[in-house]
Amino acid sequence: MSNLSRDEVAHVAMLARIQLDDHELDRLAGQLDQIVGWVGQVNEVAADDVPPMSHPLPLVNVVRPDEVRPSLSQEQALSNAPDAEDGRFGVPRILDEE
Repeated sequence: MSNLSRDEVAHVAMLARIQLDDHELDRLAGQLDQIVGWVGQVNEVAADDVPPMSHPLPLVNVVRPDEVRPSLSQEQALSNAPDAEDGRFGVPRILDEE
């Protein structure tokens, strides 16, 4: 089991260019020590017959195929717009350019 010291956490934070105050160093030293312990437990379970994986559940692509479907015409889409001009939605000018 690992015992990360406050100085080791401060050294890692310095390498990562992260500024931590004294309270954060004390808190993170305990948390990082737990994480190292959990990684050690996982390494104990890992065996040659267990394939490495990135996720415990199978991942499925949820993106639907890109298909052309019936949609509104340009005139129908602009019919309820408060302002339309030259086949486009009219919006308030946000820049002072002509």
